[in-house]
Amino acid sequence: MMDGTNRPDIKPGSKVKIVQKQDQQTGRLTEGVVKDILTNSPNHPHGIKVRLESGEVGRVKEIL
Repeated sequence: MMDGTNRPDIKPGSKVKIVQKQDQQTGRLTEGVVKDILTNSPNHPHGIKVRLESGEVGRVKEIL
């Protein structure tokens, strides 16, 4: 299983689990399909920020 800290691992259409900003305290994960990648750097210690097809935005914690 890959975590979501490396941008090259994540492509539009990838199934991922993200943590949204309001869920950071609880660690609740939201599952969805990547629409846009919002982080420009090749990696990020807290996870690459993406927008899901549902419109939700968060940092990738898991690539499914």
